Amino acid sequence: QVQLEESGGGLVQPGGSLRLSCVSSGSRFRFDAMAWYRQAPGKERELVASVVSSRMTQYADSVKGRFTISRDSVRNTVYLQMNNLEPDDTATYYCNANGYLDRWGSYDYWGQGTQVTVSS
Repeated sequence: QVQLEESGGGLVQPGGSLRLSCVSSGSRFRFDAMAWYRQAPGKERELVASVVSSRMTQYADSVKGRFTISRDSVRNTVYLQMNNLEPDDTATYYCNANGYLDRWGSYDYWGQGTQVTVSS
């Protein structure tokens, strides 16, 4: 059973920084892609950033230049460095791992989420 566990969320003032981590367990294969999503109260879940490799990353326009996603492919771990945080970044942040295996087909795993609150 694959599990993803996020950590690093918390309360931070506007302009501050946080680093989210997502550690996986139970997987015997390297995930094709890992990503961070977020969901604010009353809003739909949205993609924040995704990473396949260091040269293949994608960011939501709202976080470009402020957030950096990285991964440790050997450990199936993904990080999100968030700088210059804004109140609109307040949300629950979810880790995601997805891809395709010839043996099993597509897969899509989610963590339980970690709360990020940006407020003065």
